[in-house]
Amino acid sequence: MESGRSIVHLDLDTFFVSVERLRNSSLAGKPVIIGGSSDRGVVASCSYEARHFGVRSAMPIRMARQLCPDAFFLRGDYEQYSHYSDLVTEIISERAPLFEKASIDEHYIDATGMERFFGTVKWAQELRTTIEKESGLPISLGLSINKTVAKMATNECKPHGQYQVEANGVQPFLDPLSIRKIPMIGAKTFQRLRSMGVSTIATLRNIPMELLEQVLGEHGRLIWLKANGIDQTPVIPYTERKSIGTEHTFDQDTTDLQFLEARLVGMCEEIGFQMRQEQKLCSCITVKLRYADFNTHTMQQRIPYTAFDHKLIEVSKKLLSKLYNRRLRVRLIGVRYTHLVHGSPQIHLFEDSEELINLYQAVDRMKAKYGELALIRGSSLKQKE
Repeated sequence: MESGRSIVHLDLDTFFVSVERLRNSSLAGKPVIIGGSSDRGVVASCSYEARHFGVRSAMPIRMARQLCPDAFFLRGDYEQYSHYSDLVTEIISERAPLFEKASIDEHYIDATGMERFFGTVKWAQELRTTIEKESGLPISLGLSINKTVAKMATNECKPHGQYQVEANGVQPFLDPLSIRKIPMIGAKTFQRLRSMGVSTIATLRNIPMELLEQVLGEHGRLIWLKANGIDQTPVIPYTERKSIGTEHTFDQDTTDLQFLEARLVGMCEEIGFQMRQEQKLCSCITVKLRYADFNTHTMQQRIPYTAFDHKLIEVSKKLLSKLYNRRLRVRLIGVRYTHLVHGSPQIHLFEDSEELINLYQAVDRMKAKYGELALIRGSSLKQKE
């Protein structure tokens, strides 16, 4: 069993809903559902009152309306959510020795050694109180020997709770819980384990690790370790990446607009995939052209937060058409996405199409497995110089 580390996990309770309630107090105590604006959209977040009716994140909006027709359905304002997320992150950064921003509403803090000076539990309590006072947002806190157990402790004390699991109490805490409570177990893995007769963590951890590896591969080994309260994953120091972009200098200057568009589409796909892998969204696109005479021109446009290629490509091509001077040969083309924000995959659920979200997730899985060129748009193929 691990010991020696003190990891704090902070999770803003129903974050999107809590922000909406700060902006509109009449929503307090009422079922609130945030997500796509059409019935083809999916739920990005919902209040505990809505969950009482069976509504869950990632559920189609049309199903949520059937389960809870009297709920307040909101499109959501990611810019506001990003603002409050940054506010909480700033409060933590001023007080924590080492912290990681795991998502828009979730932070880990490595508080190891602080007990010698402040008392880790007391310090964590004071930090939680400060966040709630300065942001107005409810937050739950878990404290334990590693990230996995701390996160599970937080989940068990929600909403608006606090839970410490000490080293000698890790297994008694984990054993009675459902295997579904282990963070990395998704629906398919859960069903696979249930078909093996495994329902609790106590049963899971007593299965030989080699057997789980045979059934689930490397994933099985990681699950076994977590079931046994073992997680050596470090808290990764937080740094906010403000932009992501790429540019290309041609071997021969060109006036071929179709070729320039193809190159631009390829670059948009490349950095769009990077953004989604890093769980980022952008709200500003800049396209850059450098002509043969080395004069450089840029043009930018603000957009609603997104990481989806089709939206990024559409705006980028419009900017290119405005920038391009057909009388001059182009030496370099570039594109950059700025005003980045960090968030979990749920933020993509603001898109209106459930099918579109599933398509992007499938494409990204293919690219992650076989390389970024495994799947590309036909419009990016004309890139020969």
